[in-house]
Amino acid sequence: MRGGRLGLLGLVLVLGGSLLIGAGAVVGGGGVAGWQAGGSWGTRGAGPGGMMGWGPGRGGMMGGAWRGATGPWQGASGPGPGESGFVAGTESAPRDVRILATPNLRFLPDTVRVQSGETIRFEVTVMGPVAHEFMVGPAAAVAANTAGTPEVTDLRMMQTGTLTYTFTGSGPFAFACHVTGHYEAGMTGTIVIVG
Repeated sequence: MRGGRLGLLGLVLVLGGSLLIGAGAVVGGGGVAGWQAGGSWGTRGAGPGGMMGWGPGRGGMMGGAWRGATGPWQGASGPGPGESGFVAGTESAPRDVRILATPNLRFLPDTVRVQSGETIRFEVTVMGPVAHEFMVGPAAAVAANTAGTPEVTDLRMMQTGTLTYTFTGSGPFAFACHVTGHYEAGMTGTIVIVG
């Protein structure tokens, strides 16, 4: 009986420790799934990429690529607006933009550049035990949590939700999480219209 309890306790400690290390790395910026200075997501000190695969040109377990500290996050879809080789998303072929919803109530990135009239497919992944949602559209409607504004709701740990949106007009546009207290804590983002 004692050996069985110790085995169960060991399993609980390993699982709990793994969750805490992952969540702490996301929040605190280090470790197995931590954010690195210079714009990469992965194992600190071991080069870009790491287990989670967020690094320049890396695929990894999660896919995607951060293009550097000076450039906006554009996922694995290639160059962003205004850059050589950029191809704008269309309704029939939207451009993918990956967003992380973190346990410290932030979106990574919190600024996304899109071309006027472009169609974007947002892929929002929750990185931690806190549930989130993702709403995108005109900034005033997003801020007011207006019914009918496009959103993905009830995203839980390691779940990815997708939402496709066409940015017509000059904006301003924004995105946010309106789970109780999240918006008020600063879980918002800005869409920058280029061209």
